[in-house]
Amino acid sequence: MKLLEILDPGVIKVGMEALDKEEAFEELIDLLVKAGKVKHRQGALDAIYAREEMRSTGIGRGVAIPHGKHESIEQLTAAAGTSKDGIEFESIDGKPVHLVFLVLAEVNNPGPHLQTLSEIATCLNQPGAYDRLVNAKTPEEFLKQFLPADEEVL
Repeated sequence: MKLLEILDPGVIKVGMEALDKEEAFEELIDLLVKAGKVKHRQGALDAIYAREEMRSTGIGRGVAIPHGKHESIEQLTAAAGTSKDGIEFESIDGKPVHLVFLVLAEVNNPGPHLQTLSEIATCLNQPGAYDRLVNAKTPEEFLKQFLPADEEVL
């Protein structure tokens, strides 16, 4: 599954208000609930917290990719957000997070989940991608970073 198949402007928050990772989880899951992509808010939160207990998903360099699986999730979904001030995330490098991708998946279908995490990592490895994502002024500008240069966000 391609990231642009599950991300749209309604599930991207430019200028997150969260100050810590718990607030970030809730802010992004609330976007998914509002967009109708998550029906069971608490189940989604439980999935994220269960994964976070194993090890912080604050992967360093200003990025966090909280993710989880739960039986209430009917299909792979994701939300993303940026924070100019940074979010305290207990990241592996001890630094605040400015870019968050939250991914929720079905329990028994790991392929698309892993493919999405890989696609995020591939994007972030492109020169300048992190800065362009963090400095995006709109959700559409954020999404444009995942498109070939000649395509537009719908």
